[in-house]
Amino acid sequence: MVDLKVKLHDIEFKNPVTLASGTCGFARETAEFFEPGLLGGYFLKGTTLKNRDGNNYPRMAETPSGMLNAVGLQNKGIDYFIENIYPEIVNYDTQLIINVNGSTVEDYIALTEKVNELDKINAIELNISCPNVKEGGMAFGVSCPGAEMVTREVRKVYDKTLIVKLSPNVTDISEIARAVEGQGADAVSLVNTFLGMAIDAEKREPLLSTITGGLSGPAIKPIALRMVWQVANAVKIPVVGIGGIMTASDAIEFMLAGASVVQVGTAIFKDPMIPVKIVEGIEDYLKRHNMQSASELIGALQV
Repeated sequence: MVDLKVKLHDIEFKNPVTLASGTCGFARETAEFFEPGLLGGYFLKGTTLKNRDGNNYPRMAETPSGMLNAVGLQNKGIDYFIENIYPEIVNYDTQLIINVNGSTVEDYIALTEKVNELDKINAIELNISCPNVKEGGMAFGVSCPGAEMVTREVRKVYDKTLIVKLSPNVTDISEIARAVEGQGADAVSLVNTFLGMAIDAEKREPLLSTITGGLSGPAIKPIALRMVWQVANAVKIPVVGIGGIMTASDAIEFMLAGASVVQVGTAIFKDPMIPVKIVEGIEDYLKRHNMQSASELIGALQV
C-alpha cells in the first residue's frame, strides 16, 4: 500500500487531488457523481460579502484546448452560505476551503471574520485577482504593494491556514509570491486564469459580454507548470498547483515541479469523474515506481 496523504502547512489532505474554485460549486454539486470523501479537498466557489449576480450572458466560450469564462463571481454572499450551504456540506469527509473575494480591503476583512468562525473550514483561499474599486479597478494581485496590503490585513483577523491565490497576469509571479509570504501567507495557489478573448468573425462580435475573460484548460498547462516551478523555488511556503490538469500525469508533473496539492478545474466539464481517475492514477504511478508516499513527488524534479 502507498500513502497518498500530503500536508499543506498544518492541514493534512488524504490525497493531493482537490477541485478548483469556480468549477465545483460548493462541493454538493459533485456528490451525484462521486463520494466527496474520495478527494483530498474542495476549493469552494468564490464567495463575497454580499450577493453578486455576476456578469451578463454570454459569459463562457469554448476555445482550442480550453475555455474562457467571465462568470463574475456570481454567488449569494457569505451569510447565505453559512445559513443554507454550510450545514449541507459540513460532514463531508474532505477538506473544505472557501475562496474569499472582495472589492475593498474592508470587504475581505469582514468576510474573513465570518469564515473564521466556521469550525469545518480549516483554510481560506484569498483571491487577490479581484478589482480594487478604490484604486480604479486594478486587481490587488498585480502589484506587490496591493498583494501585501490585502494579505497583511487578512492575516490579522484569520487564525487558520491562509492560502493566497496568485494571478498569472503579472510580469514576475515569483515577486508577488515572495511579497505575500512576507506578510504571513501560509501557502500560495497558482495559477488563476489568463486574460484572453474570443471573437465571432462572422458577426464581428466578441463571444463574451465582457469582451475579455479568463482562459483555462489544457492550453495553459505549460505556462502554469513553469510558474509553479518558479514560485516553488522562490518561496519557503507550500504551493498549490493549478492549470490545465486533465490526467494523473499532469498532476504528477505539477507535484514534481513543487506543488504539494493540485487543483482540477476545467477538466470536470469534460468528465466529472476525472478527479477520481487522477487519484487512482497517482496511486498506480507510486506503485509502479516503488514509491511509498505521494509526498515523495513534491519538488522531485531532477534538473
